[in-house]
Amino acid sequence: MCNVCGCGTASVEGHGAHDHGHSHDHGHEHGHHHHHGHDIHFGHGPAGVEVAGMTQERLIEIETDILAKNDRYADANRAVISGLGAFAINLVSSPGSGKTTLLCKTIEMLGDQPLAVIEGDQQTANDAERIRATGAKAVQVNTGKGCHLDGHMVGHAMEHLSLEKNAMLFIENVGNLVCPAGFDLGEDCKVAVISVTEGEDKPLKYPDMFTVSEIALLNKVDLAPYCDVDLDLYEANLRRVNPGIEILRISARTGEGMQAWVAWLRDRLAAKPGAGV
Repeated sequence: MCNVCGCGTASVEGHGAHDHGHSHDHGHEHGHHHHHGHDIHFGHGPAGVEVAGMTQERLIEIETDILAKNDRYADANRAVISGLGAFAINLVSSPGSGKTTLLCKTIEMLGDQPLAVIEGDQQTANDAERIRATGAKAVQVNTGKGCHLDGHMVGHAMEHLSLEKNAMLFIENVGNLVCPAGFDLGEDCKVAVISVTEGEDKPLKYPDMFTVSEIALLNKVDLAPYCDVDLDLYEANLRRVNPGIEILRISARTGEGMQAWVAWLRDRLAAKPGAGV
């Protein structure tokens, strides 16, 4: 959860800054000593995190307030998306997993399928410009110091997209495997993108993200022969944290596995209540 992540304000490209009411102050206990051979664990209390000077009860109260406010925005987004018979995908990953390249290739392969993209980054409009170069509609949301998109940011971005009926809405979240796991944006599902270069133990280190994701795209498999990586172990670790997760091995660069990914998207859109109406 994100009760101590230090999130700040965000701006939608071209529309100024907006305070979304969930800035979180945090402190860190400095001066502690690390000794070789000993692991140091924080966050064993009920809140799952420790902040100097704050009780576990207060942290839980703050987190509950933040998420309750976010969920109200997310529910409003979900109502709009469902009313259009659209299908919304929240793409989550660490930085450098290849989300934007994946999106560009996906858009190309989807052809005339109505779609739009919300790009989340702390700074720059680079990724949105790459998406627009494909001909797709895209809105950039810069989160500033914020480490994730939230329901309010996404709702504001949707206002500038004029989402069509039966469209696909791709939300490319800020590269971060922690905070985006706890924030509902009104999406239909979270899709985790993980590259073979990140290490087979990544799902074990960041289990919350892969637990809440419906499908994992194991990207950059074309690099596997050069990375001394065990793809079967990758999949085994993903299923250790989420036994029901679907896994596709893909390469957005070479196109390997992309047909299966696009078919998955089309099937999920077709199964959405109200789609095709």
